[in-house]
Amino acid sequence: MTTKLAPWVLSACLLGLSGCELEDFGASRYSKDFHYSYPLKTGGKLSVETFNGAVEVTGWDQDMVEIDGAKYGPTPEAADALKVDIANGPDSIAISVSRSEDFRGRRGARFSVKMPRKAILDHVTSSNGSIVLQSVLGPARLRTSNGSIRVSNFEGSLDAHTSNGGIELADVTGDAVARTSNARMRADNMKGQLEADTSNGSIAVTFAQVPSSRSVRLETSNAGVDLSLPSTFGAPAGPGVRVSTSNGRITVRLPSGVNAQVLARTNNSSITSDFEMKLQGAARKNHLDAVIGSVGPLLDLSTSNAAIRLLKL
Repeated sequence: MTTKLAPWVLSACLLGLSGCELEDFGASRYSKDFHYSYPLKTGGKLSVETFNGAVEVTGWDQDMVEIDGAKYGPTPEAADALKVDIANGPDSIAISVSRSEDFRGRRGARFSVKMPRKAILDHVTSSNGSIVLQSVLGPARLRTSNGSIRVSNFEGSLDAHTSNGGIELADVTGDAVARTSNARMRADNMKGQLEADTSNGSIAVTFAQVPSSRSVRLETSNAGVDLSLPSTFGAPAGPGVRVSTSNGRITVRLPSGVNAQVLARTNNSSITSDFEMKLQGAARKNHLDAVIGSVGPLLDLSTSNAAIRLLKL
């Protein structure tokens, strides 16, 4: 039996906005469920490595790691042949599924894992599947492809890479690097430094707190950027912000009374501001070098064929 996709589902998957797992579609397959449970101490580390499957990791208030999942293949024998290796001890648990040398066909494994909130998630690696984290500690490295990444209520440094899939961050406390392509990014209530890179997708970021010594960098192409900065932004020793795109509008929302140096550039469009400014040089429609308030961090904004707007919160 063949599973047919509605056109809107297929479109959402191709855009990388829905968190679809590509391996879930197409011809029906055989799968075999598995379940494991191991103790893990506070401060212990967990890692997950798989392929062609989604990974979900959630923190809970127990000193145990609960591992549920399924491995699948085109035949029962192919599904059963995949080996789930778990190296476990009181201080670390490493979960891995490896391709065999005679790997053929559509095989893979997906996981749903619960881990102690005060343990540390070291890394998650997959392909052709989404990664979802909730209520866990880092530092964590996340790698997948053709799947989305969603992280919420996370504390620690975060390094998240995918392709052809969106990235969503919420309530992340710590420095974060997020990279994808052909998909959008969204980050809400961020508390730390952020480097975000994508292409052909928009970026929307809201900061609750920005770091005191490092800059924020947001880059995309053929899409807009919307950035909101907190009241703590604007101290003389504060970080700089660089926003770069092409063929997309840049909107930056700033608190009233902010101090900042603004360097904004576009072409074939205009630059507008809700703030009174002291110009540094001649005023031009598509180039602005000015100061808001007094000496403050640099806002470096660059786009093409679209407007730049500075708005008051």
